[in-house]
Amino acid sequence: MTTEDFLFQAFIFLSAAVVAVPISKKVGLGSVLGYLIAGFVIGPSALELVGDEIKDIMHFAEFGVVMMLFLVGLELQPSKLWAMKVPILGLGGAQVTLTSVCGFAIGLGLGLPWEKALAISLILSLSSTAIVLSSLSERGMMKTSTGNQIFSVLLFQDIAMLPILAFLPLLAMEIQTKTAESNGLIETLIILGSIAGIILAGRFLIRPIFRIIATTKLRELFTAAALTLVIGITLLMHMIGLSAALGAFVAGVVLADNEYRHEIEAEIEPFKGLLLGLFFITVGASININVLLAAPWIIAGVVATLMTVKFIVVFSVARVFHQSSNHSTMIAAALCQGGEFAFVLFNFAQQNQVLPLEITQPLTVAVAISMALAPLVMNALFKLVETQMVQKSDITPTEHDVVNKSPRVIIAGFGRFGQIVGRLVRKSGHQVTILEHDANQVELLRQFNNEVFFGDAGRKDLLELAGAHDAEIFVIAIDDHEKSLEILHMVKKHFPNLTIFARARGRREAHELHRAGADKFIRETFDSALHLGNEVLQSLGSSAQQASAAAQAFRQHDEHSIFAMTDLLDDRQAYISTAIANAEELESILKKEFISEDKK
Repeated sequence: MTTEDFLFQAFIFLSAAVVAVPISKKVGLGSVLGYLIAGFVIGPSALELVGDEIKDIMHFAEFGVVMMLFLVGLELQPSKLWAMKVPILGLGGAQVTLTSVCGFAIGLGLGLPWEKALAISLILSLSSTAIVLSSLSERGMMKTSTGNQIFSVLLFQDIAMLPILAFLPLLAMEIQTKTAESNGLIETLIILGSIAGIILAGRFLIRPIFRIIATTKLRELFTAAALTLVIGITLLMHMIGLSAALGAFVAGVVLADNEYRHEIEAEIEPFKGLLLGLFFITVGASININVLLAAPWIIAGVVATLMTVKFIVVFSVARVFHQSSNHSTMIAAALCQGGEFAFVLFNFAQQNQVLPLEITQPLTVAVAISMALAPLVMNALFKLVETQMVQKSDITPTEHDVVNKSPRVIIAGFGRFGQIVGRLVRKSGHQVTILEHDANQVELLRQFNNEVFFGDAGRKDLLELAGAHDAEIFVIAIDDHEKSLEILHMVKKHFPNLTIFARARGRREAHELHRAGADKFIRETFDSALHLGNEVLQSLGSSAQQASAAAQAFRQHDEHSIFAMTDLLDDRQAYISTAIANAEELESILKKEFISEDKK
């Protein structure tokens, strides 16, 4: 491919994304489906703006999936991962096992040899990590219990890639069992050694390297180092025949405690988003219309059977693991499609003479179609569940309710932070409506006689039903900062009557909330830290009055500096120099405070 051809292809892909994705989001289909549609339109089956090179581009674009799982790993400390062991091994293991068993039985029923039926069932048991996590992120559900359960299953599926890759070639072997066992043992030792090497490097080598790079203060060098890390892991995993995405995830978990985690995440995030979008486009473009037209009813039957069987299996497994019917429906809706690794595994099975081309071609198209349908299925069923739970919660007010029970306060999010706010306001005699997007949390809180309604506070129609036009105060108490900003913008636009109080994770988030128009923000750890500092001063010999005065002076100066420095947020150098000047000013104020108290 010449430079001119490469630039033309890049222009086509980017143009398709720029046109299709905003339209898709505008009509409520989400960005993932927009990318898939864009890929199909420019692909060989429609406008033919891209052709045979789509497979090469897909190999490159799969790097976006690798980056995504690396960033997911960065968010999971080993302790958190260990805490998720039950849903990972239980829910995830049961889903893969039962889906494979059902697929195997269907394959045998259709007259396939047991080797082919088993290979197909194992490959189709996997779901699309990229599509599901992207859709969950768009809906702000990654940190909910529903999101955690879905992620646990996806994580197990990614781990299951290893035994599936190792097992597929064995289905084509007829002799030398001992040799196969010996080779399998050597490969296993190599894989375990490689993973151990990643863990050790993350603990003892990568941290000092990034520390040295950070001292250069060259952002582009830090970006290069972060990309080198991910690419290096990908190459290592490819060399040993292991899932690159799984290796990247392990590396992310190892670095979750690294003090440079946030910087690494910030540098990789833009590349991840772009490559993941490119991956979705290549999936859409890979739908071969000729194969589809050659056997449309067969492929339609495969898609319908695949999505139906996986939905039933996942729903049943979730119910066995004590999930509510609504919660189970959402988990099943997210996981009922085929996965991106099916493209790799079908090709691998074909190369190892496990499956012939006449089987892998239509199955690959069926998987691609199921992935294209996945965002539609998720959106439809998620909205259905949300509507049912809203109706079940009786959030739709009657005329009598509007007149006599119009809330003065609406609280979005009822976790640990929101519960304290809600209980204080409600027990003080004020009418409060509480919205929580986590279905399990709603059901748990209702068992303790808390009146909590299920719903996404980012939906204008839901806030109207909750009485937003008549309320006085809107409290954003969720722990997802991006979602908080999204809700804040929507409320400011459509409900200007509301005074908005927002929860800020830290100082930067407080700046952004203030800039977005929050009337009042509270940093979630500020008051508790200030109270602790007060206690420390008293233990050091200050009187209670001195310590209290110092804490009050600190509060006033710090809050004033946040308002004053918001406009400098995008000018890093000016922000730092102003922060240093403010720190010196605060030191002077506190010294004067102690001197004045001593004179008294």
